[in-house]
Amino acid sequence: MASLKTIKNDAILHAKRIVIKIGSSLIINNKTGNLDNQWMDALAENIDFLIKNKKELLVVTSGAIALGKNELNLNKQSLKLHEKQACAATGQILLAKGWKEVFEKLGLKCAQILVGHSDLETRRSAMNARITLNTLLKLETIPVINENDTIATIEIRYGDNDQLAGRIAHLVGADLVILLSDIDGLYSSDPNRSDKAEFISEVNEINEDIEQMAKNTKSLMASGGMTTKIKAAKIALSGGCSLIISKGSKVGGLLKLIEGGKCTLFKATESPQNARKKWITSHRNKDKNIIIDGGAAKALRSGNSLLPAGVINSSENFKRGETIEIISENKNIIGCGISAYDSDEIKQIAGNNSKKIIELLGYKGRDEIIHHDDMVIDKIK
Repeated sequence: MASLKTIKNDAILHAKRIVIKIGSSLIINNKTGNLDNQWMDALAENIDFLIKNKKELLVVTSGAIALGKNELNLNKQSLKLHEKQACAATGQILLAKGWKEVFEKLGLKCAQILVGHSDLETRRSAMNARITLNTLLKLETIPVINENDTIATIEIRYGDNDQLAGRIAHLVGADLVILLSDIDGLYSSDPNRSDKAEFISEVNEINEDIEQMAKNTKSLMASGGMTTKIKAAKIALSGGCSLIISKGSKVGGLLKLIEGGKCTLFKATESPQNARKKWITSHRNKDKNIIIDGGAAKALRSGNSLLPAGVINSSENFKRGETIEIISENKNIIGCGISAYDSDEIKQIAGNNSKKIIELLGYKGRDEIIHHDDMVIDKIK
């Protein structure tokens, strides 16, 4: 097993959960229009190295439309929306097959996740996606994620996987996003046009100056260029997650980054856990709540999750995925958290053992009404 001492990039060294984004220009062989197997094999080996060093990896991958376009012999430059959707449907099978094959060589398991914009922006769907991704990681399976371009329209899609990677990182509480690109980081201006372009190795705050630099630095092939990467960094940083832009177009690009190669680091100022706690607190609905007994209140303050047995009652008309207040028997606010059940379901299972959930509701949901990771206790105003 490789040693952590061989990881020379501090952001990677100290990260536990990492999202790696791969663009079409890296994964597709320009000459054949098919997957670049040599590049993918090298990347898979680098990912295997990180996993052996106790890192959890998620992959956000582009490439489905490009693969489908080649497979369907649609050689024209501009495709209509329905043609792009057909290409995505055709190429997604090839893309998933390619990832399965490269990981299988190394004894690694992977799973395909297709998401749309609404899947991550709707509380209920986002909660389901988060649970699925966390479960896959616990089962030592690499989630391979792509936008569901087969049904997405121009108006309701991310449009680039840079921002999707940032959103996924925010969702799962990742420590680091790595955007493998065709450029090695952020410059003060376009290095291909100016000899005076200065390389920016670290960014601690995304201000107007940084955003202007992004507009002046164009990625050679990536959709949206550097501007979308800055947007991705904003999303990641808001979740307490750092982000790296690094060149990955050559075989072994990730390995060079691991060994301390050139990159731009957007450094988070707080942990994903603290950022998530702030998000939960800021999104709570003060008109919706759950009332718990004294034993449950004591358990929550000891770091436990909220189980049905400790629940007395709840307010009306809230849905699974909403952030509600947690109130004691004497009406004091104990905290808030994201409910795993609708309010009418909570009323049915309140006061009962978790083992009776399936009997009372007709299906087996989560044992916890609010999981410890989804709540804030005694720190809200």
